[in-house]
Amino acid sequence: MKRSAGAVGGVGGELKKRKVIKKLSTETPDDELGEMENKSADKSSKRNRIRYYQKFKLERAMRKQARREKRKKERVELGEAAAPKLVPKTIDNMREGDDTFVQSSDEEVAADEADDEYYEYYNADVEPLILITTGTSPCPRTRSFIPDLLSLFPNSQYFPRQAYTVKQITQYAVNRGFTDVMIVGDSGGGQKQRPYSLIVTHLPQGPSHWYRISSVVLHDEIKGAAERSEHYPQLILKGFGTRLGKRIRRQLDSMFPQVKDDKGRGVATFHNHRDFIFVRVHRYLYEDMENVKIQEIGPRFTLRLRSLQAGLFDPQFGEYEWFRKKKEMDRSRRRFHL
Repeated sequence: MKRSAGAVGGVGGELKKRKVIKKLSTETPDDELGEMENKSADKSSKRNRIRYYQKFKLERAMRKQARREKRKKERVELGEAAAPKLVPKTIDNMREGDDTFVQSSDEEVAADEADDEYYEYYNADVEPLILITTGTSPCPRTRSFIPDLLSLFPNSQYFPRQAYTVKQITQYAVNRGFTDVMIVGDSGGGQKQRPYSLIVTHLPQGPSHWYRISSVVLHDEIKGAAERSEHYPQLILKGFGTRLGKRIRRQLDSMFPQVKDDKGRGVATFHNHRDFIFVRVHRYLYEDMENVKIQEIGPRFTLRLRSLQAGLFDPQFGEYEWFRKKKEMDRSRRRFHL
């Protein structure tokens, strides 16, 4: 009778297994061998593996807490002679070096900003006037987002897009003395349509910024939101450190009047963190001379720069100063551009 290959393999595997067991039984003490068998039996099921992993995490956390308490006790006992505090490793403090990072006393950057497209606003010669429009068929959520943008940016007006092209709207804005054009685009997806892109073009000669917009929360969706006000908000621009970041900072700053207005107690914050610009609007609430609280007004959204063009917005023939290339620029999580 002929045996199949599977049967031969099975017999050979069984013989090999017996040899291993015999070797373990001769070389390993009975106590250790029994403990190994119990562990293998205990970890055979998924439930037991989860239990062992949870126990491992708990023991690791307890060891970490013990080390932390030991260092704290040493700092109390030794005082200044104690070892310095450990600095946790984060993506921010492990950021890769950037040659375009600007120091506060950079004369070259200061000379460039003294003669760029926005210098007139810092001399209070021109007051910003913004025209806001949408795509040809804006979704309901984009329509609801427009009043929030009008309340955020002072001296802004809404112009229905209808069937006009971007060039026609831009020329219309130039002829009527607008300083910026803002176009809010939609995403696809039928019922899930939402504001997706934000194009900001400085007039009359550019530059043009194209942002990806996400995480939009409207004023009416914020619980306990403060009432809107017509006062000019104070402006906080944080986290823009490179040459490109300084250029974005100038563009955002030029869209607000360079006039202090403390009566409204409003604050508009543009905080760049890992190339994401978080936009928040709050109002100060003074309970007394020492206690100050803030109340959110809205809207709340996030911007990420996709491209920067030197002139007016032209996706086909425009001259790009900077363009985000995901495959080349987003390889490292510790590399940022703003």
